[in-house]
Amino acid sequence: MFRNLPNLFSGLRLLIAPAVSYAILQGRFRLSLLLLACAGVSDALDGYLARRLGANSRIGAYLDPLSDKVLLATVYLSEGFVRIMPSWLVALVFGRDLLILGMVAWGLLFTKIRQFPPSLWGKLSTAVQIAAALLVLADPGGAVRRNWVFAAVAVTTAWSGIHYSWSGIRQLWMGAHIRSWPRDGASAD
Repeated sequence: MFRNLPNLFSGLRLLIAPAVSYAILQGRFRLSLLLLACAGVSDALDGYLARRLGANSRIGAYLDPLSDKVLLATVYLSEGFVRIMPSWLVALVFGRDLLILGMVAWGLLFTKIRQFPPSLWGKLSTAVQIAAALLVLADPGGAVRRNWVFAAVAVTTAWSGIHYSWSGIRQLWMGAHIRSWPRDGASAD
């Protein structure tokens, strides 16, 4: 039972995402900050428990980053909708994530590649995106929404997108030579 706790906390983040969005859309920014703090605690707990209990699982390897992405995407979309986050920045963040998802889908469908580890630049970009989203929620009136906050998000997001593209294309190119298309109804594996 305890081995499922990390996945339970990851699932909790998926459930918190709509509540955070609703709070942002209703202009209840303090409530959204409180909910995001709970999500942050759940993220820390699931990682700690997975290591402590030796409860690393295949579903957890997918559920944890999925929960994080859904939560961050929900926050950015909601902040963009209420116009406390510039729409061009929301589009850049989503564009990078769609690019990464497209490369992962290609890898899963057409190669034997099954692991897609995050890069240092991806982690930095995500940390800056989270910090900017929190800063905007903490002061939606705009005192902290300086151009440097948005510039930091733009630069780290664009750079990590370029880095993921370069690394992903190289990895997918190498992986494409491993798995071939099925011929005459034969299995690809």
